[in-house]
Amino acid sequence: MTTEKRYFLGVRRSATGLAWEHRLNERQEMAALAIAQGHGVPDIVARVLAGRGVGADDAERFLDPTIRDLLPNPASLTDMEKAAERIAAAVGRRERVAIFGDYDVDGASSSALMKRFLAHYGVEAEIYIPDRIFEGYGPNPDAMRELVSRGARLIVTVDCGTNSAAAIEAARDAGADVVVLDHHQVGGPLPEAAVAIVNPNREDDLSGQGHLCAAGVVFLALVQTAKALRRVRPDLPQIDLLSMLDLVALATVCDVVPLVGVNRAFVVKGIVAIRQQRNAGLGALARVSRIGEPINTFHLAFLLGPRINAGGRIGDAALGSKLLATDDPVEAGKIAETLDRLNQERQAMEQEMLAEARAEADAELIGGQGPAVIVTASPKWHPGIVGLLASRLKEHARRPAFAIAFNANGVGTGSGRSVSGFDLGKLVREAHERGLIVKGGGHAMAAGITIEREKLGELRAFFEERAAADVFRLQDEESLPIDAALAADGATTNLLDTLERAGPFGSGHVAPVFVLPRHKLVDARLVGTSHIRADLRSDGGGRIQAIAFRAADTALGDFLFKSRGGTVHMAGSLSSNYWNGNRSVQFRIIDAAVA
Repeated sequence: MTTEKRYFLGVRRSATGLAWEHRLNERQEMAALAIAQGHGVPDIVARVLAGRGVGADDAERFLDPTIRDLLPNPASLTDMEKAAERIAAAVGRRERVAIFGDYDVDGASSSALMKRFLAHYGVEAEIYIPDRIFEGYGPNPDAMRELVSRGARLIVTVDCGTNSAAAIEAARDAGADVVVLDHHQVGGPLPEAAVAIVNPNREDDLSGQGHLCAAGVVFLALVQTAKALRRVRPDLPQIDLLSMLDLVALATVCDVVPLVGVNRAFVVKGIVAIRQQRNAGLGALARVSRIGEPINTFHLAFLLGPRINAGGRIGDAALGSKLLATDDPVEAGKIAETLDRLNQERQAMEQEMLAEARAEADAELIGGQGPAVIVTASPKWHPGIVGLLASRLKEHARRPAFAIAFNANGVGTGSGRSVSGFDLGKLVREAHERGLIVKGGGHAMAAGITIEREKLGELRAFFEERAAADVFRLQDEESLPIDAALAADGATTNLLDTLERAGPFGSGHVAPVFVLPRHKLVDARLVGTSHIRADLRSDGGGRIQAIAFRAADTALGDFLFKSRGGTVHMAGSLSSNYWNGNRSVQFRIIDAAVA
């Protein structure tokens, strides 16, 4: 039996073409009432909790997530005890350790976590981050042999290694043990040469922790290793692992893993640690990012993360891990300034490439439905930026999208981003099994591929054959779930503080969407190159400042400019705005409709 759709304010087609629906069903409405009455939280916050599956009995614990309550038993992950024992043995024997990481934020954070842990016990560790363009993702045999030749007796791979059998075999044959700490989906037989492969997404892992990013897996490994060391070497100094949650929080947010279970506690407690600025690298990066307010998840995702990633995209891939691992404020400052400059260069390159990619995508979308999966490609693009292009194209076309950079030999490095409900990693693995790509892998929401130019047409046809029915069904069903209505008068900093306790919001724990019903759009004007700032006024005279990011030249932007002076329904989220030391509430517009 299907329930009839409940349209919020009767909006069946908004400015962006979406229907607005009530997020809460009748059962959740009752739960919201019980939460509000039983816990003394505002009705609107109770609705946010109930709309995310929180019951009245769980509300208090949910509003104060703790590591103690939510941390799973690390030993519940397959191979964890073997991994911890081998790392503990390296500490006990003072072996030289190499850490092989990925070039994104999760890889940099994971590498720095492991290096800091080992340094606490006086163990020398070298971090190795492969070059994105020349080496690609994950361990390769030459790099592994090189690390062994430099003295490594244990190599710990973080955020990679699950699908690197040949490289791990090369390391073993050269004389080193390998421990894999990863979270990526498995793309074939596990490497038999590894001492341990800790990955909650292994088919034989029953821990239920598949939502962890690599830094989360590494943190659990460090908890288990510290436990092993207390047992065999009680003389060694204890380590404060909770002080390292700043790195786990950064990776959890930037790798866009679901903010559920212990991930919520990692981020909540990690942000507390970040604000204390114990990590010299994060402090330096916050300063060059000109963050003049308490750091939150927005800053991690959109200011700090992109700067760390800039090193791996167009500069030295190891800069991010060096920054996060150093305790030298002078070195941290220099690296942060370099990453900030690289990020500015990356932004300029991205703008130019995005204009080309969007023109190519729009040409396919003109006059009809267009392809189910957007695939754009160019020999002029930088392979380090294709992931950003894919993300922007996905938002623009509301369907999975790939961007591919071809080199002079006709081999393309591509990155894909998906829409909620469509497993892109699975699609890529099937393409690899069919021989359409040289290699590929990833998650449900993001994937990477290597492809030969002559296979591009076949790949597009395969994507259409396999994805069209699911993608277009998801588009037909797409709607904007609304949590509650709110007047400008009620959007106070007190409400915002209480709402923040229901967070952090992100993947798997979506940010609440509110509607300002029947508000006058006093003004709408362009700020920067693509944002639109708006002033809204309620019937009661309350006013609120609003902003629509990257809305110029979109259907939403056109609606806002045409509706100046009129009365509209506005959908969006609440955030803090700091200016000259003062804090106010800002409304982030994501949609609008005729009132």
